[in-house]
Amino acid sequence: MMLEEMLKGCDYAERYPDDGTFMNREVLGVAYDSRKVVEGYLFVAIKGERYDGHDFIKDAVGRGAIAVVHNHEISGYGIGNSEINSPIVKPGSTVCFISVKDSKRALACISNNFYGRPTENLTLIGVTGTNGKTTTTYILKSILESWRKNVGLIGTIQYMIKDRAYPAPHTTPESLEFQGLLRSMALSGCTHVVAEVSSHALTQYRVDGAVFQAAVFTNLTRDHLDFHKTMEDYFRAKERLFLELLDEAGTAVINLDDPFGKKLNSALRELRPGLRILTYGLETGADIVADEIEASFEGLRLVLSFRGRNYPISSKLTGMPNVYNIMSAVGASISLNIPWQAILNGIDNMDNITGRFEKIDAGQKFICVIDYAHTEDALERLITTAREIVKEKAGKQSPHYPPLLKGGLSPRIITVFGCGGDRDRGKRPKMGDVATNLSDYVIITSDNPRSEDPMDIIKDIVTGVKTGNYLIEPDRREAIRKAVEKAEDGDIILVAGKGHEDYQEIKGERHPFRDRDVVKEAIKNRLRNSGCRRTDG
Repeated sequence: MMLEEMLKGCDYAERYPDDGTFMNREVLGVAYDSRKVVEGYLFVAIKGERYDGHDFIKDAVGRGAIAVVHNHEISGYGIGNSEINSPIVKPGSTVCFISVKDSKRALACISNNFYGRPTENLTLIGVTGTNGKTTTTYILKSILESWRKNVGLIGTIQYMIKDRAYPAPHTTPESLEFQGLLRSMALSGCTHVVAEVSSHALTQYRVDGAVFQAAVFTNLTRDHLDFHKTMEDYFRAKERLFLELLDEAGTAVINLDDPFGKKLNSALRELRPGLRILTYGLETGADIVADEIEASFEGLRLVLSFRGRNYPISSKLTGMPNVYNIMSAVGASISLNIPWQAILNGIDNMDNITGRFEKIDAGQKFICVIDYAHTEDALERLITTAREIVKEKAGKQSPHYPPLLKGGLSPRIITVFGCGGDRDRGKRPKMGDVATNLSDYVIITSDNPRSEDPMDIIKDIVTGVKTGNYLIEPDRREAIRKAVEKAEDGDIILVAGKGHEDYQEIKGERHPFRDRDVVKEAIKNRLRNSGCRRTDG
């Protein structure tokens, strides 16, 4: 592709040399990591969390870059004005330097052009919010497949092109990879793509240039304040999807029960008066309302009302959070004119998602659930969901769940959780308070401590604890083992924080670790050693 085509629509201030013939030079590829530059590439210098691409301009040119996009005065990075029009590092090379106001935005624009503006040939649905993004995208994928569409998925657990899965380094990848994925999906025959859109991605313009036909807002609760600083900044990041990236003919799907959802709904009606909006919730006034909700560890039953008609729903998912996730997916489906029978079939066909209220059954007589809950709100919803299901089960005989323990005791909820290192410290005491207040017993442990000392993180958590029903065990494997050993028949163990993750990051290194495998190992050891007898703990 010619350099001029790649820069089409991009906001650049000037270029050196200012030679129109240079713009007709063919560019073979794009990179923002100088190590990936080869002969004929365009290099975009962006500032990341750890490194600044401007520091590697000389390296990129030395590897064969024929054009460099930058948004800082390059003389401050070892390149003098006298060098701009002459070979730099690589003898015989001529490089075009393109100055832009924001190289992140420029990268998004260039990537979209380079990959042929793929969303012109795709129906793109974006899902944003603090909690529920992953589950909502998977429900939508199932619904679209029930409608016999080929679907791509971009999200936290994995990227998928139809039924092929790929590792997901980031919930929403950088714009170059994002547009490349969309292009691959279009070439593979996908007609629809469902994408989780993170607040980081929106702040850093990773999805700019893509056109969304539907955008879903799930909720907004405290998270990522190490990055956004305030809840208002966090909300403004999410709001961009609806104000700037949603197509004029698209639809906003909003949780009206969430305070920030109400705020978004009001803002859109004022700032984008012609935009179609569908709201959902339990409160009167929403377009899509859930009622007659029955939750068990086996799944959900409920009735959805929309425009005077009722639709019975059955799902293998469970808990109130998934009632909201189902409603959000239904709202997006309605916006795409998907037939109701395909919607109902898609929800019914949807299996439990890895690491999202995932039940582990290894032959034990207690229940164990693994969940990704890593915020105060998500942890509260997880424990409350388990508590509500216990209450509903009380008095009902079930082969999977005894109504009462021996002696008339109620089942206990044992929660294992920690908090991530190098992230929002303010949520740690709040999570400690929620866990110990709502659980019968808590084991406070490590999550991904990253560069922090695990005990320093745990000390932050404990400052919010007001009860004595907890144990500190910094070794996550040992913490899970202790929870399994403590559980009695009918109890519920909740292992929260990591969900689908298959690693634990300690001192900058990732070590293999999967909660599911550790839980199963602990249960098997207990069954082998004790026959899963009741303990007095």
